[in-house]
Amino acid sequence: MGGSKKGKSPADTRAPKHSNDQGRSNKKSKDGTRDAATVRRLAMYNNKAKRDRKGRIISHDLQSKELPSTRIQPDRRWFGNTRVIGQKQLDAFREEMAGKVNDPYTVLLKEKKLPLSLLEDPEAEAKRGKKQSRASLVATQPFSATFGKKKTRKKPKLGTDSYADLLAKAEETGEEYNEKKAALGDEDDARTLVREPVFEKGQSKRIWGELYKVMDSSDVVIQVLDARDPMGTRCRHLETHLRKNARHKHMIFLLNKCDLVPSWVTKRWLHTLSREYPTLAFHASITNPFGKGSLLSLLRQLARLRSDKQYISVGLVGYPNVGKSSVINTLRSKKVCNVAPVPGETKVWQYITLMKRIFLIDCPGVVYSGAGDTDTDAVLKGVVRVESLEDATEHIAEVIDRVKPEYLRRAYKLAGWTDAEDFLEQVARGAGKLGKGGEADLNTAAKMVLHDWQRGKIPFFTLPVDYDESAAAAGQLSVPSGVVTEADAAAGPEENPEAAAKAAKMMAEEALVAVAKQRRSAIPVQAGFYNPDDQIAKDGEEEEEEEGDQEEEVEDSEDDDDDDDDGSDTSDADEDGGSSGSDEEHDEDKEEDDGDGYGDTGLSWEAVMAQIQGGPPASGATAGKDDGSDDDEEEEAAAAKKKRKKQRRA
Repeated sequence: MGGSKKGKSPADTRAPKHSNDQGRSNKKSKDGTRDAATVRRLAMYNNKAKRDRKGRIISHDLQSKELPSTRIQPDRRWFGNTRVIGQKQLDAFREEMAGKVNDPYTVLLKEKKLPLSLLEDPEAEAKRGKKQSRASLVATQPFSATFGKKKTRKKPKLGTDSYADLLAKAEETGEEYNEKKAALGDEDDARTLVREPVFEKGQSKRIWGELYKVMDSSDVVIQVLDARDPMGTRCRHLETHLRKNARHKHMIFLLNKCDLVPSWVTKRWLHTLSREYPTLAFHASITNPFGKGSLLSLLRQLARLRSDKQYISVGLVGYPNVGKSSVINTLRSKKVCNVAPVPGETKVWQYITLMKRIFLIDCPGVVYSGAGDTDTDAVLKGVVRVESLEDATEHIAEVIDRVKPEYLRRAYKLAGWTDAEDFLEQVARGAGKLGKGGEADLNTAAKMVLHDWQRGKIPFFTLPVDYDESAAAAGQLSVPSGVVTEADAAAGPEENPEAAAKAAKMMAEEALVAVAKQRRSAIPVQAGFYNPDDQIAKDGEEEEEEEGDQEEEVEDSEDDDDDDDDGSDTSDADEDGGSSGSDEEHDEDKEEDDGDGYGDTGLSWEAVMAQIQGGPPASGATAGKDDGSDDDEEEEAAAAKKKRKKQRRA
């Protein structure tokens, strides 16, 4: 066989199989099919980049293989000071700020360029008795002793010069520790190693995390207090946290459950607490609220001034079972939060829309463990669920000491008792709580009493210790010391500091107006809840004001003056038989703001039933009774009417 010469393979003249075949001709076809360049470009688009576990691109076809330059430009601006201020300028700024920082009509402009932390003089704060917020380096170690020719070697700075002084200081520290230990109730050196788990509720890290989330997310923080014991349900740790870390946030005290204390007690607390923070009285009720208009006006004013912000958030914080969720339901006029007369109903924080630009944040109740409260104090504050107590009888002695005997006799229909055990035995037998052999179940009876205490069925209130009667009678209301100043608001992390400073100024003014209006208004109290003796202050302050204001009442009735006092127009309605008549339209706006609800008594079962049935609200103590009552009932009605007038003029 002869070999044949191997020649070239013939060209592929076949037509492309599909539109993505790269073997097609590179010439543009007349029928509009793809050419080879188009096919290769589309294939390039389909290539995927290589990524690492975090999704960052490692390599790609179109990625440059050249590394960027890592050399820093040799410029002095990288290593020089951005802003420098001298000591003389600091002293000048400090003198100007000291005279104008508390002036509500002075606005600080361009505060971002001022080192406000350096303007605070630590030596001046130490002279005023305040704790220094920062250490003064010059006062601790002079400049000449650290730098220069006269510098000395480094030595530990001790507070004593000799060994004897060190021993004396140690003894003084030990005495202070013993006094603090005695204040906590450990006189017998017996310390409880294991505490009942029920007393640890509200102190977990999760609850505190919820609280701090609410504090960080809020522009205004409302601390809800129980009007029966405001100082016991007040958490100073939150106030310290705001003053230290968020001085630009506004705090408002809200005295909830004001219907469970006499009106003169609420007004005293308003005057006392208003010296520290803006304070408002409040009664949480969807149908018959009080203080709703004052609180809404404050929030509307702040939202109107902060037009630079899309919305503002208002956080409600406080102890468990003080009524935070009830306040939110009252502001919304419907049930949007779950409420219950037991602590711990709210588990997590939640956002509620109040208006288009105002949001409310409900927070779980938090118990501060550093308050030094005993187990009995925790139970009587309402932060512990009564049904979880193993032995409830040990807390009844404190209830008997705090409540007047006549209220306990009226509540449980008792004649008298010798001690707490005798009291519980009579309560158990009266309620039919008996065990085997006819023995009284003291633990169940104790839980009944504690349930009534927490639900507000037993009258009880506390009075402020440092109440100034002369200042209250003169109507003096000083600027609260804890209110947010313009400098604090402007120094906060705000995009528009000028608007924040203006809002802080207007907020303080509106708060003073709201507090003064509430102190002149008729605060509602449950009808028949307190004895007539407790409805009037012991010092006779209301009686003196009544005698001095008789002429003003006559002038108001003649001139028909539109005053802020809610009782100025309702007194005529009482004389006309409890019918509002033509005064309903005149008092419509004031009832919406102050929330008087059903007449003067405010909170009475007869008034509520009359309103539901479509009749006029009962305004006197004899509402709902027949016209043919005897002379004794008429005398009681006249006495109750006179006491209500005293409360309104207070």
